[in-house]
Parts: sequence; structure tokens; C-alpha cells
Amino acid sequence: MAETILNLIDGGADDAVALAAPNREPLTYAGLRALAAKTVSDMNALGIGRNDRVAIVLPNGPEMAAAFIAVGGGATTAPLNPGYRGEEFRFYLEDLAAKALFVEAGSESPAVAVARDLGVSVYELTVPAGSPAGTFAIVPNGEGCDAAVNSGPAKPEDVGLVLHTSGTTSRPKIVPLSQTNICASARHIGATLSLSGEDRCVNIMPLFHIHGLIAAVLSSMAAGGSTYCTPGFDALRVFRWFEDATPSWYTAVPTMHQAILSRASRNKEILDTIGLRFIRSSSSSLPPQVMVELEETFGCPVIESYGMTEAAHQMTSNQLPPGARKAGSVGVAAGPEVEIMDLDGSILERGATGEIVIRGPNITKGYEANDKANAEGFTNGWFRTGDQGMFDVGGYLSITGRLKEIINRGGEKISPREVDEILLDHPAVDQVVTFALPHEKLGEEVATAIVLKEGESATEADIREFAAIHLADFKVPRKVVFLEEIPKGATGKLQRIGLHEKLGL
Repeated sequence: MAETILNLIDGGADDAVALAAPNREPLTYAGLRALAAKTVSDMNALGIGRNDRVAIVLPNGPEMAAAFIAVGGGATTAPLNPGYRGEEFRFYLEDLAAKALFVEAGSESPAVAVARDLGVSVYELTVPAGSPAGTFAIVPNGEGCDAAVNSGPAKPEDVGLVLHTSGTTSRPKIVPLSQTNICASARHIGATLSLSGEDRCVNIMPLFHIHGLIAAVLSSMAAGGSTYCTPGFDALRVFRWFEDATPSWYTAVPTMHQAILSRASRNKEILDTIGLRFIRSSSSSLPPQVMVELEETFGCPVIESYGMTEAAHQMTSNQLPPGARKAGSVGVAAGPEVEIMDLDGSILERGATGEIVIRGPNITKGYEANDKANAEGFTNGWFRTGDQGMFDVGGYLSITGRLKEIINRGGEKISPREVDEILLDHPAVDQVVTFALPHEKLGEEVATAIVLKEGESATEADIREFAAIHLADFKVPRKVVFLEEIPKGATGKLQRIGLHEKLGL
């Protein structure tokens, strides 16, 4: 059934908590529904209606979560990373053709000056003192405006959310996601995780990213559960948030899980009282070693899922008990249809390796104003993910790497993830990312960046010797660099493409 964000939040009981936050009164579903209705009405009065794009630059927290829901109830949300510089805001605001920019009261973001320069209306969102978490009001800016052309609540086919791809190798592409797309994905996640009104998620993901918006916030709202909105990830404070929120689950990227594990031994008392039902991991590969340590530390199953922006997040997922969860696999199809395709567009048998392709109600209909990307990205109605993988006989998917990240060493193809997983078994290694290093004769060579465990030591020769025991010679890293911290993207993902340049190699 096609849905909208406003339909999705209809199921929560009036007095049930929808949004919570540290040191704030919670916002109930009745309060959230009233806020959404008022926001749509206020936007219409300001000339903002269905399919008009509202760029949102707010810090992580309950107001950002509420703005995504309320603005998305009657317009198109376009959340932007508050950490962007002026030139980046200029690119995104122009590329989106944003009609308005919503910022917090007194915002000093460079986005404000850029928007004014581009003629984009800027509106501040005020938070009344002592109000429940997520409450805000749009402050009129004194500009005259016509009534919205397409007023009222959004319809299922309207675009609810616009995001850009990460653009590591080319200009970022615009991904329009319909109300139907994002609601379908929220329902898929809820079904996979058996979410109910009893569940509470602690959100530590950035809310300008599909993972936090759909997996943490919208899937909780669809189930009538609650989301405890933190100000962003902070390993030093996360256990205090767990203690305060009494959550049943949280979702994060692997680097965050690793940071949480590094603090676990200092927070044993809190660990003993948390009682999580499960932990979810997505957005990049979870090393099997980290999965095992998380399960041992928290005493609950860790569910690794596979998502991407073009699918409004979730595509496959491991299963809660009594279903199977396989370390190193991203699980079974969990919403859309998922297959493996060869270069010619033929669907392959189980066990064959090729490109992972998807189709279903949560998949975007196509990139905006980008015929070339659409021609390359869609084949016979299937969206080509750019990831290489294979299904086992049980229907569990393993990703062998991004097609663009596969290292081509003189014709030998190497999956960086395979090298990562071997090196993580070295007793001194805490984090690792394997990447391509340009080579004059071979085209590319294998290189690895490593963060050592606290108090441990290892040399480049140690790492190479260890790798040589477990890997064919051509897969052994020829270059090993030791770092205090591996560079990450804005959402906490490790980025292989272009890493040699970032590290000056």
C-alpha cells in the first residue's frame, strides 16, 4: 500500500513517546502529529508546498528528526551536512534548486549567507523554552509571498526526500525518493527487526544521512515506537545516553560500533543494566571479528544489513533469532527483490559472482537530470548497485567489494575487504582499510592503512608476514602505513577511493 510520512506516524498511540532527547521532556505522537499539521499549514502560508524543496541545516537532535517528518509531510526535505563550507552549500543549494532554507534560530552557518546570495528564502526555527523534544516553530522572515501552488499534505507519489550520492569518483548525483519509497523502506526495516510500540532506538547516526533518517527515526515511527535523539556520535557519552534512554536497540556504522566497544570495559555497570534486544549495523562492511565482540559484550544478536541511498536505505538483512545471521554476510533480501547480474544484463544463478541489482517499492525511479547515470544505473528495470557479490545456497548475500574499489593488480582482481578481514585477525591490529595504490607497471598495487590497538606494536614487515601466511602473494599489501586514525567520510564510513591521495602516497 502506497503511504506518506503523515500516514506513517498515524499509528502511534496519542500518549506514546515519539521523540526523546537528553534533558528534555519527550514529544508524544499526538504532539508530533499536531506539529506536522501546523508545519504543513505554516509552510503553505509561506508559499512552500508539495514537491517544493526545503534545505534543512540543523544540528543532530530531536528538532532535526521532527523537521524531517513535519516538513516531509507537505514538502520535499533536503537535509544538508551542517559541517559543509560555503562553497559546498552553494553547490548543493543551486543543484537542488531549493525554495527555502530552514536553520536554527541565531544560526551562524555559512549556508545562510549563501542562500541569501542565491535568492533562497531563509527561515529560522525557534524552540520554545521548556518545550518537548523536537518542538519547533517557523519564524516568518518578513518577505511577502504567494500562497503555495500545491498546498496540503503530501501524496504518495510526491518526492519526500532528496539526497546526493557521496560522489567519491564523480560529481554527486541527485537521488529523489518518493513518499512511497521512504515509507516502504521504513516498513521493511520494521518487519525485519520485528519493531513495535515497545521499542526505543538510540540514534547516534547523522540525520543528514539515509541511515539515521530511515533506519533509526522513520522505522521507529512506523512501528509506533520511539527514537532517543542524541546530539551526534560521541563515544565518551554514548553509555550515559544508553543509561538515560533504556533503549531496546541502536543502529550504527562499523566504525561507531568499534568506538563503543573501546569504551565498554569502562562502563560495565551500565552494560549490565542495558538489556538491548538487538544491535543493527549497516552502511559499510562489519568485520566478523567486531560482530563477535559486540555480541559477547552486549549479550544480544547483531543484525548486519545492507543499504544505500538509492534504495531509501535497506535492501538485505540478516535475521533475528530464530532466523540465521551469518558473519561476513549482509543477509537475505529484506524488502526489494535482489539478484546478481552479469555485464550483459543477464540474471545469474546462486553461487555466481556479479553485480548486485535490486528492484522494488523502495527504489528511486532514477537520478534527477542525469540521463547518462540512469542509462548506466538501470538495466531492464533493475537498479545496478555498483557492488559485486554472490548468494549462497541459502539465499544469504555476501558483498565482495565495490566494483570501483576492486584492486586490479596487473589483471589480478583483489577484494580490499578480503585483505581487511585477514589483517583484523592480527593481535595488534584494531582497524584496517585496504586500498589501491597507483603503480607504474601493474596499474594498481595493494596498500593498507592500519590503526594499532592501544599499547600494541607492529612493523610493516610483521603485517606483511602475517598476510603472507593467509593470502596469495599477489594479495599481500606492498605498502603498509600506520595511522592514529583512518580518515572517514562525514557519516563515519571508511573511504577507500582516493585514500592514497589523502595520505600523500
